[in-house]
Amino acid sequence: MAKRKAKIERKTNETDILLELELDGQGRYEIDTGIGFLDHMLAHLSKHSRTDLKAKARGDLEVDAHHTVEDVAICLGNALTEALGDKKGIARYGNSSLPMEDALANLTLDLSGRAFCVYNVSYNTEKIGDFDVECIEEFLRTLANTGKFNLHVNVPYGTNSHHIAEAVFKALGQALAQAVRIVGSDVPSTKGSL
Repeated sequence: MAKRKAKIERKTNETDILLELELDGQGRYEIDTGIGFLDHMLAHLSKHSRTDLKAKARGDLEVDAHHTVEDVAICLGNALTEALGDKKGIARYGNSSLPMEDALANLTLDLSGRAFCVYNVSYNTEKIGDFDVECIEEFLRTLANTGKFNLHVNVPYGTNSHHIAEAVFKALGQALAQAVRIVGSDVPSTKGSL
């Protein structure tokens, strides 16, 4: 089987990003976005999805983290789309209910080729360290839109903002691992394409 991987480069007036993704990996990662908390969350995503991820980003952090967060998500979504190719044989669906101490994240996704994001998460703080928690929703919406998949994220409870975010990214990793695994030889759709 051919390796399911992709390399994406994106350079704008706001960011300069190089991202590599291998779906059939070991959960190895090398991540340096200039945003410590984003690096931490992407490491969880890689480890729990068992995908290999390299990401190097430079952005206009003197403005804030928004552009870098959004553009890393664009690159990751594009890499996922490219690495999946025609999606023959994939499981397509994935879900995870994942606890992180006080927080529980329930996440379901469908690699349908259609973008949609439902995000029902609230935080008790506006920041985690110096990272704006609103950037988490921005990242996930952008990832689902660019990666062309349905993503439903629900956190029914949690008090610690770091734990909530970490549960979400670990659950995303677990669900992605399920959805990208090869379970057959045909496209998992009655339409014959995704």
